[in-house]
Amino acid sequence: MAALDPKFATSDESLLLYAEMDKAAIRTVQRQLKTGHLVRILPGMVSASAPDQWPALVARERLRVLAALFPRSVLAYRSAFNGGLPEKGEIHLTSSYRRDVALPGLKVVLWEGPPPASGDLPMQGREIYFPSLPRTLLENLTASRGEKPKVVGKAAVEQRLLSICDARGEHALSELREQARVLAPQLSMAKAFNILDDMVGSILGTRSSRLVTPVGKARTAPVPYDADRVALFEQFAAQLRSTALQQAPAVAFSEQAQINLAFLESYFSNFIEGTEFEVQEARGFVLQGQPVLVRPQDSHDILGVFHQARDKGWANQTLATGEAVLTQLRERHAHQMRERPEVSPGEFKDKPNRAGNTEFVAPALVRGTLVQGSLLLPTVPAGMPRALLAMFVVTEVHPFADGNGRLARLVMNAELSVVNACRIIVPTLFREEYLDCLRVLTRDGEAEPFLGAMQKIQQWTAAFNYNDIDQVIDQMSACNAFERSRSQFKLLAPSTQTREV
Repeated sequence: MAALDPKFATSDESLLLYAEMDKAAIRTVQRQLKTGHLVRILPGMVSASAPDQWPALVARERLRVLAALFPRSVLAYRSAFNGGLPEKGEIHLTSSYRRDVALPGLKVVLWEGPPPASGDLPMQGREIYFPSLPRTLLENLTASRGEKPKVVGKAAVEQRLLSICDARGEHALSELREQARVLAPQLSMAKAFNILDDMVGSILGTRSSRLVTPVGKARTAPVPYDADRVALFEQFAAQLRSTALQQAPAVAFSEQAQINLAFLESYFSNFIEGTEFEVQEARGFVLQGQPVLVRPQDSHDILGVFHQARDKGWANQTLATGEAVLTQLRERHAHQMRERPEVSPGEFKDKPNRAGNTEFVAPALVRGTLVQGSLLLPTVPAGMPRALLAMFVVTEVHPFADGNGRLARLVMNAELSVVNACRIIVPTLFREEYLDCLRVLTRDGEAEPFLGAMQKIQQWTAAFNYNDIDQVIDQMSACNAFERSRSQFKLLAPSTQTREV
């Protein structure tokens, strides 16, 4: 393709638009068209590039092209809702007329509609406008027919409103509604505003209209819950129903063996949470009645878990379902943390909590999420499957300010004890594998690593004889149970002390 006449001044000869030129420049371009130096793409749009380059040119200069060809148009409907980018090669605008225009690589769908209104902003300083958020939401609540609707629909708008409320607060949502109230008559969208008004009212709790998304239903339930967490619980429950899990039988039958197992369970469960003692030191104040003189709070944390692991009333108390789970967990936590008044024993958290990059269920959603999660327990087999689901529900909700991990493992082991299965000890060297597998389940919904890890560590726990505390501590030490570095040590099986678990 020959170059443009040097007399013609333009910033980019690959794409020329009459709307950007004066009359003299247009005449120059028309002469170039006659000589073949330029090619017409559409009326008012010419190029010096080969046709196979036109789609890329239009994509690169999309806003410039739209402003030139359809001046004072407004990005509209689903295109505006999704940020102004084309979807599957199609973009929607409102203009003064209805038409479909095929550009190279882009279909422009023009809808007859209102001109730019208050709050609509020019893009790149050109005569193409991005609509205000109230206008965008109202447009996407209007009726639409056909296989490819121009609107995203009620569910998507509802989700956007929920996101706004979460990110910016209820005040921002109320303000958005008032802006839409003023704008709707100008756009002739009274019906759309009524829908929006009901949706906002439902989210704010001032209306009883029914929302349609899982998150919306959860938010407006009588007891609101975390819909994403409940979906994760349901997914995990489905995997537990369809997976045959190994289950080691109970091994501690004498009273002394049960006491020793409860001590080691408590010792290691607290070590996971950072309550670190030498095992003989902990043994002294837990099993031998030595007075708690050093680090009394940490010492009582170990004692609290020990008493619930030892006492048959607590040790065999399976997790309740429905509203009863709330009272039960509060009572269990109050007993477990009774020597720690600063963490409000038995009171659900009033501030968000997190571990690393995982943010647990928001305080306002704790009760509903526990109730919804507990209702899944009867749907999975008793024993190991139900134990892991119960533990995961408590772990993910993290309902209290402190003591959640220890509480979750007590809940898990109660589900095992009641069916005469072996309780699970998570030794120090297994801590990182246990937590890593939990993170994979939380973030990716992948249950296999966690299921494998928990079956493996239950079999390891069941391989010891708990009648003699000195002997079992020595054996666990020889198996590297008390070590911390997975790079330096491997957890060994007690039968051989050479085979890795």
